[in-house]
Amino acid sequence: MPRERPASDTPRKRNRRAPRKSGGVLMALARGLRRLRWWLVRGASALFLLLVGWVLLYLVINPPGGLYMLQEYRRIGSIERQWVPMDRIAPVMARSAVAAEDANFCTHWGFDMGEIRRVIDAGGTRGASTISQQVVKNVFLWHGRDWTRKALEAGMTPLVEALWSKRRILEVYLNVAEFDDGVFGVEAAARHYFNTTAADLSPQQAARLAAILPAPKARDAAQPSDFVRRRAAQIVDGAATIDRDGRAACFQS
Repeated sequence: MPRERPASDTPRKRNRRAPRKSGGVLMALARGLRRLRWWLVRGASALFLLLVGWVLLYLVINPPGGLYMLQEYRRIGSIERQWVPMDRIAPVMARSAVAAEDANFCTHWGFDMGEIRRVIDAGGTRGASTISQQVVKNVFLWHGRDWTRKALEAGMTPLVEALWSKRRILEVYLNVAEFDDGVFGVEAAARHYFNTTAADLSPQQAARLAAILPAPKARDAAQPSDFVRRRAAQIVDGAATIDRDGRAACFQS
Protein backbone atom coordinates (compact mmCIF):
# COMPACT_ATOMS: atom_id res chain seq x y z
CA MET A 1 0.00 0.00 0.00
CA PRO A 2 1.14 3.58 -0.71
CA ARG A 3 2.58 5.25 2.24
CA GLU A 4 0.72 8.37 3.37
CA ARG A 5 2.65 11.57 3.99
CA PRO A 6 2.44 12.99 7.43
CA ALA A 7 -0.13 15.73 7.76
CA SER A 8 2.59 18.10 8.96
CA ASP A 9 4.25 18.06 5.48
CA THR A 10 1.33 19.86 3.79
CA PRO A 11 1.44 23.13 5.71
CA ARG A 12 5.23 23.37 5.27
CA LYS A 13 4.85 22.94 1.49
CA ARG A 14 2.18 25.62 1.33
CA ASN A 15 4.25 28.03 3.36
CA ARG A 16 7.17 27.63 0.98
CA ARG A 17 5.07 28.21 -2.18
CA ALA A 18 3.08 31.30 -1.03
CA PRO A 19 6.07 33.68 -0.71
CA ARG A 20 7.44 32.58 -4.11
CA LYS A 21 4.10 33.30 -5.79
CA SER A 22 3.73 36.70 -4.10
CA GLY A 23 7.32 37.62 -4.92
CA GLY A 24 6.80 36.72 -8.58
CA VAL A 25 3.76 39.00 -8.83
CA LEU A 26 5.67 41.90 -7.27
CA MET A 27 8.59 41.41 -9.62
CA ALA A 28 6.28 41.31 -12.65
CA LEU A 29 4.56 44.46 -11.43
CA ALA A 30 7.91 46.22 -10.97
CA ARG A 31 9.00 45.21 -14.47
CA GLY A 32 5.71 46.53 -15.88
CA LEU A 33 6.13 49.85 -14.09
CA ARG A 34 9.72 50.20 -15.32
CA ARG A 35 8.57 49.46 -18.88
CA LEU A 36 5.74 52.00 -18.60
CA ARG A 37 8.11 54.63 -17.23
CA TRP A 38 10.54 53.94 -20.09
CA TRP A 39 7.79 54.41 -22.67
CA LEU A 40 6.55 57.59 -20.99
CA VAL A 41 10.05 59.09 -20.95
CA ARG A 42 10.58 58.05 -24.54
CA GLY A 43 7.23 59.52 -25.61
CA ALA A 44 7.84 62.78 -23.77
CA SER A 45 11.31 63.07 -25.33
CA ALA A 46 9.91 62.44 -28.80
CA LEU A 47 7.20 65.05 -28.28
CA PHE A 48 9.74 67.60 -27.05
CA LEU A 49 12.01 67.01 -30.05
CA LEU A 50 9.02 67.29 -32.37
CA LEU A 51 8.06 70.65 -30.85
CA VAL A 52 11.64 71.90 -31.04
CA GLY A 53 11.80 70.93 -34.70
CA TRP A 54 8.47 72.61 -35.40
CA VAL A 55 9.54 75.86 -33.73
CA LEU A 56 12.90 75.83 -35.52
CA LEU A 57 11.15 75.24 -38.84
CA TYR A 58 9.20 78.48 -38.44
CA LEU A 59 12.40 80.26 -37.59
CA VAL A 60 13.61 79.81 -41.17
CA ILE A 61 10.29 79.67 -43.09
CA ASN A 62 7.25 81.86 -42.58
CA PRO A 63 4.29 80.14 -40.91
CA PRO A 64 1.51 79.47 -43.42
CA GLY A 65 -1.11 80.35 -40.81
CA GLY A 66 -2.78 78.47 -38.00
CA LEU A 67 -5.87 76.49 -37.06
CA TYR A 68 -7.89 79.62 -36.35
CA MET A 69 -7.00 81.14 -39.72
CA LEU A 70 -8.01 77.88 -41.40
CA GLN A 71 -11.31 77.87 -39.51
CA GLU A 72 -12.02 81.43 -40.63
CA TYR A 73 -11.16 80.53 -44.23
CA ARG A 74 -13.65 77.66 -44.12
CA ARG A 75 -16.30 79.83 -42.48
CA ILE A 76 -15.98 82.86 -44.77
CA GLY A 77 -14.67 81.25 -47.94
CA SER A 78 -11.64 83.53 -48.30
CA ILE A 79 -9.27 85.62 -46.21
CA GLU A 80 -7.01 88.61 -46.85
CA ARG A 81 -3.37 88.09 -45.95
CA GLN A 82 0.04 88.95 -47.38
CA TRP A 83 3.26 88.25 -45.49
CA VAL A 84 5.73 91.12 -45.23
CA PRO A 85 9.15 90.98 -43.54
CA MET A 86 9.92 93.24 -40.62
CA ASP A 87 11.90 95.69 -42.72
CA ARG A 88 8.74 96.36 -44.77
CA ILE A 89 6.67 97.21 -41.70
CA ALA A 90 6.77 100.79 -40.43
CA PRO A 91 8.79 100.86 -37.18
CA VAL A 92 6.03 102.88 -35.57
CA MET A 93 3.62 100.00 -36.25
CA ALA A 94 5.86 97.58 -34.37
CA ARG A 95 6.18 100.03 -31.46
CA SER A 96 2.44 100.66 -31.44
CA ALA A 97 1.61 96.95 -31.26
CA VAL A 98 4.02 96.45 -28.38
CA ALA A 99 2.78 99.56 -26.56
CA ALA A 100 -0.80 98.37 -26.91
CA GLU A 101 -0.44 94.66 -26.23
CA ASP A 102 2.77 94.02 -24.30
CA ALA A 103 4.75 97.07 -23.16
CA ASN A 104 7.33 94.89 -21.37
CA PHE A 105 7.87 92.66 -24.40
CA CYS A 106 11.63 93.26 -24.43
CA THR A 107 12.13 92.55 -20.74
CA HIS A 108 10.19 89.32 -20.09
CA TRP A 109 10.85 85.70 -21.10
CA GLY A 110 7.38 85.02 -22.46
CA PHE A 111 5.26 85.71 -19.38
CA ASP A 112 4.85 89.17 -17.86
CA MET A 113 4.67 88.19 -14.20
CA GLY A 114 4.13 91.75 -13.04
CA GLU A 115 1.15 92.17 -15.34
CA ILE A 116 -0.24 88.77 -14.31
CA ARG A 117 -0.07 89.77 -10.64
CA ARG A 118 -1.73 93.10 -11.43
CA VAL A 119 -4.62 91.39 -13.24
CA ILE A 120 -5.06 88.88 -10.41
CA ASP A 121 -5.02 91.63 -7.77
CA ALA A 122 -7.67 93.50 -9.77
CA GLY A 123 -9.83 90.37 -9.81
CA GLY A 124 -9.57 89.84 -13.56
CA THR A 125 -8.89 86.67 -15.52
CA ARG A 126 -7.84 88.09 -18.89
CA GLY A 127 -5.56 90.79 -20.23
CA ALA A 128 -2.13 89.49 -19.20
CA SER A 129 -1.38 87.48 -22.36
CA THR A 130 1.93 88.52 -23.91
CA ILE A 131 2.73 88.84 -27.60
CA SER A 132 4.79 85.65 -27.33
CA GLN A 133 1.82 83.74 -25.91
CA GLN A 134 -0.43 85.07 -28.66
CA VAL A 135 2.04 83.93 -31.31
CA VAL A 136 2.07 80.42 -29.84
CA LYS A 137 -1.73 80.35 -29.76
CA ASN A 138 -2.19 81.74 -33.28
CA VAL A 139 0.56 79.76 -35.02
CA PHE A 140 0.89 76.43 -33.20
CA LEU A 141 -2.33 75.89 -31.27
CA TRP A 142 -6.00 76.81 -31.39
CA HIS A 143 -8.27 79.42 -29.85
CA GLY A 144 -10.25 78.55 -26.77
CA ARG A 145 -10.01 78.56 -22.99
CA ASP A 146 -9.63 74.83 -22.33
CA TRP A 147 -6.85 73.72 -20.02
CA THR A 148 -5.19 71.52 -22.64
CA ARG A 149 -4.45 74.53 -24.84
CA LYS A 150 -3.37 76.63 -21.88
CA ALA A 151 -0.95 73.91 -20.72
CA LEU A 152 0.56 73.56 -24.19
CA GLU A 153 0.82 77.33 -24.50
CA ALA A 154 2.60 77.54 -21.15
CA GLY A 155 5.09 74.90 -22.27
CA MET A 156 5.71 76.21 -25.78
CA THR A 157 6.02 79.93 -25.01
CA PRO A 158 9.44 79.65 -23.27
CA LEU A 159 10.57 77.38 -26.11
CA VAL A 160 9.70 80.02 -28.71
CA GLU A 161 11.38 82.68 -26.58
CA ALA A 162 14.53 80.55 -26.35
CA LEU A 163 14.77 79.72 -30.07
CA TRP A 164 13.47 82.89 -31.74
CA SER A 165 14.68 86.46 -31.43
CA LYS A 166 12.27 89.07 -30.12
CA ARG A 167 12.28 90.65 -33.57
CA ARG A 168 11.20 87.36 -35.16
CA ILE A 169 8.43 86.88 -32.59
CA LEU A 170 7.05 90.35 -33.31
CA GLU A 171 7.41 89.86 -37.07
CA VAL A 172 5.33 86.67 -36.92
CA TYR A 173 2.80 88.30 -34.62
CA LEU A 174 2.22 91.24 -36.96
CA ASN A 175 1.72 88.86 -39.88
CA VAL A 176 -0.79 86.51 -38.23
CA ALA A 177 -2.79 88.86 -36.00
CA GLU A 178 -6.45 89.33 -36.93
CA PHE A 179 -7.49 92.93 -37.73
CA ASP A 180 -11.03 92.39 -39.08
CA ASP A 181 -13.31 89.58 -40.15
CA GLY A 182 -11.07 87.58 -42.49
CA VAL A 183 -8.26 90.16 -42.47
CA PHE A 184 -4.97 88.81 -41.14
CA GLY A 185 -1.60 90.50 -40.92
CA VAL A 186 -0.62 94.14 -40.90
CA GLU A 187 -0.13 94.40 -44.68
CA ALA A 188 -3.68 93.27 -45.40
CA ALA A 189 -4.95 95.50 -42.59
CA ALA A 190 -3.16 98.59 -43.95
CA ARG A 191 -4.69 98.03 -47.38
CA HIS A 192 -8.11 97.11 -45.98
CA TYR A 193 -8.52 100.15 -43.73
CA PHE A 194 -6.31 102.87 -45.20
CA ASN A 195 -5.50 101.82 -48.78
CA THR A 196 -1.78 101.95 -48.00
CA THR A 197 1.01 99.51 -47.15
CA ALA A 198 2.44 98.38 -43.84
CA ALA A 199 5.65 100.25 -44.67
CA ASP A 200 3.82 103.56 -45.14
CA LEU A 201 1.58 103.58 -42.08
CA SER A 202 1.53 106.87 -40.19
CA PRO A 203 1.79 106.96 -36.39
CA GLN A 204 -1.96 107.64 -36.14
CA GLN A 205 -2.86 104.79 -38.51
CA ALA A 206 -0.53 102.40 -36.72
CA ALA A 207 -2.04 103.34 -33.36
CA ARG A 208 -5.57 102.74 -34.65
CA LEU A 209 -4.61 99.31 -35.96
CA ALA A 210 -3.04 98.47 -32.60
CA ALA A 211 -6.14 99.76 -30.80
CA ILE A 212 -8.43 97.26 -32.54
CA LEU A 213 -6.22 94.19 -31.90
CA PRO A 214 -7.99 92.95 -28.75
CA ALA A 215 -11.39 92.96 -30.49
CA PRO A 216 -10.89 93.15 -34.27
CA LYS A 217 -14.41 92.06 -35.19
CA ALA A 218 -16.02 94.69 -32.95
CA ARG A 219 -13.76 97.69 -33.68
CA ASP A 220 -13.06 99.66 -36.85
CA ALA A 221 -9.77 101.43 -37.54
CA ALA A 222 -11.08 103.43 -40.51
CA GLN A 223 -14.22 104.68 -38.75
CA PRO A 224 -13.16 104.54 -35.12
CA SER A 225 -15.50 104.92 -32.20
CA ASP A 226 -14.73 107.46 -29.48
CA PHE A 227 -13.19 104.66 -27.44
CA VAL A 228 -10.87 103.61 -30.29
CA ARG A 229 -9.86 107.26 -30.83
CA ARG A 230 -8.97 107.67 -27.17
CA ARG A 231 -7.17 104.35 -27.09
CA ALA A 232 -5.22 105.23 -30.24
CA ALA A 233 -4.12 108.53 -28.67
CA GLN A 234 -2.81 106.60 -25.65
CA ILE A 235 -0.96 104.19 -27.95
CA VAL A 236 0.72 107.05 -29.84
CA ASP A 237 2.11 108.28 -26.52
CA GLY A 238 3.01 104.75 -25.42
CA ALA A 239 4.87 104.00 -28.65
CA ALA A 240 6.94 107.16 -28.21
CA THR A 241 7.60 106.30 -24.57
CA ILE A 242 8.96 102.80 -25.17
CA ASP A 243 11.13 104.20 -27.96
CA ARG A 244 12.66 106.74 -25.56
CA ASP A 245 13.15 104.47 -22.55
CA GLY A 246 14.69 101.54 -24.47
CA ARG A 247 11.81 99.06 -24.22
CA ALA A 248 11.72 98.86 -28.01
CA ALA A 249 15.44 98.13 -28.44
CA CYS A 250 15.06 94.35 -28.73
CA PHE A 251 13.13 94.48 -32.01
CA GLN A 252 14.35 97.67 -33.63
CA SER A 253 17.31 97.38 -35.99
